[in-house]
Amino acid sequence: VQLQASGGGLVQSGGSLRLSCASSGSALRDHAIGWFRQAPGKEREGVSCISASDGSTYYANSVKGRFTISRDNAKDTAYLEMNSLKPEDTAVYYCAARDAYMCGSRWHLVIFGSWGQGTQVTVSS
Repeated sequence: VQLQASGGGLVQSGGSLRLSCASSGSALRDHAIGWFRQAPGKEREGVSCISASDGSTYYANSVKGRFTISRDNAKDTAYLEMNSLKPEDTAVYYCAARDAYMCGSRWHLVIFGSWGQGTQVTVSS
């Protein structure tokens, strides 16, 4: 599956952005989809994941209550709605597809086989 992430940009602290992850080549409905981010000088971290089979969702503690992951299988697109953004949310955000239906509780540690190119999110204070 080929993924294309978009929707990043520059926003003030407290603002909102919605990231999109569009797939081609393979139906999104067959894959769990994760969002990851990497800030300069830091390791990549898992942000959120949504399963394909039952739509169950998982979030990193740092974004719980602020970010919402969703998917529209008819459009082969997943989304990450980000609200109450903070400067520490600044990073390149990547979407990824797992060759499995479920995220699983350890989703942030498992292998995601396909990755999008990343979209920059910058939150100014």
